[in-house]
Amino acid sequence: MSRTVTVLGSTGSIGVSTLSLFEESGADVEIVALTAGRQVEKLAEQALKWRPKLAVIEDETKLAELRERLAGSGIETAAGPAAVREAAERDAAWVMSAIVGSAGLSPTLAAARRGAVVALANKESLVCCGPSLLRIAAAAGGRVIPVDSEHSAIFQVLQEPCRDKLATMTLTASGGPFRTWTYEAMRAATPEQAVAHPNWSMGAKISVDSATMMNKGLEMIEASYLFAVPEKQIDVVVHPQSIIHSMVEYADGSTLAQLGPPDMRAPIACAYAWPDRLPWPAPKLDLAALGQLTFEAPDLQRFPAIDIARQALKLGGHAPAAMNAANEVAVGAFLDRRIGFLDIAASVRDTLDRLNGGWDLTPGGDEVEAAMMIDAGARRVATEVVDRLAAVR
Repeated sequence: MSRTVTVLGSTGSIGVSTLSLFEESGADVEIVALTAGRQVEKLAEQALKWRPKLAVIEDETKLAELRERLAGSGIETAAGPAAVREAAERDAAWVMSAIVGSAGLSPTLAAARRGAVVALANKESLVCCGPSLLRIAAAAGGRVIPVDSEHSAIFQVLQEPCRDKLATMTLTASGGPFRTWTYEAMRAATPEQAVAHPNWSMGAKISVDSATMMNKGLEMIEASYLFAVPEKQIDVVVHPQSIIHSMVEYADGSTLAQLGPPDMRAPIACAYAWPDRLPWPAPKLDLAALGQLTFEAPDLQRFPAIDIARQALKLGGHAPAAMNAANEVAVGAFLDRRIGFLDIAASVRDTLDRLNGGWDLTPGGDEVEAAMMIDAGARRVATEVVDRLAAVR
């Protein structure tokens, strides 16, 4: 299979895994563009190896360094958010959307508008305006294929002829690094402890989301949009081994699950080759060596983020976008050591409560523009909430 490819967020964990998969599988790919946020040295290294037509660094202060590192290579360089969006607009058949945060929304939509197959690892694109993204992709003749391991699992086992017989879909959660910690111990948790995920290698923000289990709340919203199912049909179960990535139960009582070692290259391979399969030296699943797989219900008192996300999904409109924005602000403040770990979920809930009390969270007009306005407004309110908490620490 030969494909033209753009990787948005190539220096992050998903972007690195994507390029690693191409190398290990020997995939016949032509890289059209690579983009990164600030890691200019790593971007230049990738560009010299993969020879894209364009390399973009979002941080405009890094452009001179990027040009210096790529001097004489013939690789076009650019910088800034508009340049990242322009990279997404280039003619690549397959685009990995792996930019973390709401910064990934605009370039993801740009790729969808021109009919590319979008391999989606950017949660915010779905959470902020999922219905719009899916509608835009379908209208352009493209497709959105999820890369999150949970949604990839559902994508693989949700059989089209049986969609109307769906009873429940269950997202599995590792439980993160604090699964067995007491509430009081979690109160004193440090950023270093929060990002030390027991199973997955991920960036700092996503790792903190796993520790709070906000990642599972965001994934519930994504699943609702991606697969057109109501919140009441989406469950979450803690599965510490991260071997079963998610499950679908049908009306006849049959449950189908997708299993595999916790390696993000597997769902990336699925998204790249679908409906075919991409051979690569994948780690093998040895159930006998594992011995047992265990499951438990999430503790909603210690991990209230799941309930906060359910509430946002029930509110509908742009409430999920507001929740996502507030979470980004709170996680950033925690990583900067301004607030405590338990303050993250509390800040998000407080922000949603304030917005729901005085804002119209229903969609209307340009949904993407409205989502970004809600995002900006929620960030202002969340910053006020975080500043108040930081002042009393």
